[in-house]
Amino acid sequence: MSTTYSVTDGVAVISLANPPVNGLGQSTRAGIVDGLNKALADDAVSAVVLTGAGKVFCGGADIREFGTPAAFAEPGLHAVIRAIEASTKPVVAAIHGVVMGGGLELALGCHYRVVVPGVQVSFPEVNIGLIPGGGGTQRMPRVIPVEMTLQMVTSGASVASEKLYKVPGQKLFDRLVDGDLVLGAIAFAKEIAAVRPMPLVRHLLVQASSDPELFNKARAEMAKARKGLISPQRCIDAVEVATQMNIDAGIDRELEIFMDIMVGTQAKAMQHAFFGERAAAKIPDVPDNTPVRDIKRVAVIGAGTMGGGITMCFLNAGIPVTLLEMKQEAIDRGVGVIRKNYEAQVAKGKLAQDKYDARMALLQTTLSYDDIAQADMVIEAVFEDFGVKSQVFTKLDQIMKAGAILASNTSTLDVDKIAEVTQRPSDVVGLHFFSPANVMRLLEVVRSKHTAKDVMATVMQVAKKIKKVAVVSGVCDGFIGNRMFEPYTRQAFFLVQEGATVQQVDKAAEAFGFAMGPFRVGDLAGNDIGWAIRKRRAIERPDVIYSKVGDAICELGRFGQKVGKGWYDYEAGKREPVPSAEVQAVIDKVRADKGITARAISDDEIVSRLVLAMVNEGAQILEEGIANKASDIDMVYLTGYGFPLVWGGPMLYADLMGLPKVVEKMKQFAANPNDDQAFWQPAPLLVTLASEGKTFTGVKL
Repeated sequence: MSTTYSVTDGVAVISLANPPVNGLGQSTRAGIVDGLNKALADDAVSAVVLTGAGKVFCGGADIREFGTPAAFAEPGLHAVIRAIEASTKPVVAAIHGVVMGGGLELALGCHYRVVVPGVQVSFPEVNIGLIPGGGGTQRMPRVIPVEMTLQMVTSGASVASEKLYKVPGQKLFDRLVDGDLVLGAIAFAKEIAAVRPMPLVRHLLVQASSDPELFNKARAEMAKARKGLISPQRCIDAVEVATQMNIDAGIDRELEIFMDIMVGTQAKAMQHAFFGERAAAKIPDVPDNTPVRDIKRVAVIGAGTMGGGITMCFLNAGIPVTLLEMKQEAIDRGVGVIRKNYEAQVAKGKLAQDKYDARMALLQTTLSYDDIAQADMVIEAVFEDFGVKSQVFTKLDQIMKAGAILASNTSTLDVDKIAEVTQRPSDVVGLHFFSPANVMRLLEVVRSKHTAKDVMATVMQVAKKIKKVAVVSGVCDGFIGNRMFEPYTRQAFFLVQEGATVQQVDKAAEAFGFAMGPFRVGDLAGNDIGWAIRKRRAIERPDVIYSKVGDAICELGRFGQKVGKGWYDYEAGKREPVPSAEVQAVIDKVRADKGITARAISDDEIVSRLVLAMVNEGAQILEEGIANKASDIDMVYLTGYGFPLVWGGPMLYADLMGLPKVVEKMKQFAANPNDDQAFWQPAPLLVTLASEGKTFTGVKL
């Protein structure tokens, strides 16, 4: 049993003991019922305290049981709660650390709840495509206002216990305990041991809202804030049920909704993302117990957009940074941008003034390499040119202390070759941040053939500290993200060349769920960047076919928002894209030169060609071992490229479509005379998996 049982001063204490978060696995659920039965059978016991071992009360369902028969084995959570409610002796939940999801539902089933300050209280199920399924949407609005319940279940956000305790009329917590929780809970249990009848949340009335439009307003808000997601809307439905039905009917309806969306595509996709994010931190040949290097001070070379954003990542985590530039005006400009970003957060109430001051106090600047020599890790964020970066790493090799980690923020260049300009290649690693670095969650950790295992373990730990989702990539042109983005944009060019408009392609991608379509992304990032890469690749890979549309746009100086014109026109001071007659004229000319007659292209074809272009490249990346697993590819695209969460990433999207269907669609696209037929040759791994009825997410290479 994943519980312990003891008796102190006539009070039985059942402690959940299923680390790390005392998840409600089958063994834990059975242990609660077993302990309760022991207490009921013991005449010397007058009351029961239910608590959690370690640092938390209960984090909800045991995620290790997701998708297994154990998750549905008896006693289920509903059965456990029924046993507690039926107990003839009072059961007091003693809550500390974290109480979320099923753990909160368990506590709501107890007769009383005592809590210490600082407990994080939440219903996070919405973030994995579900709703609370253990009666949470029905019991919670009986102890706190409906409005607050709606906010909690639709956001998944945590609320501090002391804040909830101060809510007028709340019946969630019976006492806020200072000092030792279990001793305080035992004392409370003795006070109420003889109280009859014992209170049950199910007997309370829902605290109805004074706003008759509350639920309709909530639906409209969620439609905007969490566009395309089903689970927030179904959370609203379930809470509304609590205001319309008796609790037993409401619990039955909640369970129906839970089971309905649990088997849906969105829930699968969102759970794939949840588990994939955690799995990304695991490197097959780098054990969890690998020693790590101590990173107390970081240096960043380059105070531009990337360097400034990277600097903020470390300042936010309380890690001192020395920022190096070659000219004082570059430092002044970079620090000015950092200050402006922080001051904007202060003005919006998102950052306290004292925290802003503390972060800036951690920043030092310098014009001399000598001042960064003692840093534990240095990250260069200079111009994306091998010659420039090799000069920087040659200098770092000369001045950095032994054991320092030398990291490059390169987005495409060969990290093996960068490492080889030093006499310490095992200390070199790629850390590809995404712009804006202080906002974007993705960090591609590029492992060269030289990178030491302890360096990998260290940077993965550092990534967690600065709140990044770190995904390991091998060395290749563009790594995982940009390598897959290249065929995506290449297809976008072919689509407009064949007859689609720039606006249609972007709108189709955005309707699918992308944050921005490919042409809007190009204008935001700078079309000249892609142009430079295409020119380099034209020399390195002359066999690769591109539409001339992209180059023709750049030849007119239409580099994007930074110059006020790209694939779209932009009014001064505004970011709203305006369709461009000049761009359409360029596209028309390219078509005419190629002898192409424009045809109508459906949005479905646009989306399929864009996404499957990425899928095929992802299959090659997986087969080559550039990515450790398919879910790593998906994490790159979910956290760095705005791929819609509802599909779980490009590789899961292909799995959900069915790989045989993916191969068939690619064959259809290959028959298009105005596309690149070789482009649509399915990757060998894709063909093999399709023929064997397997999936990307199930493959082990």
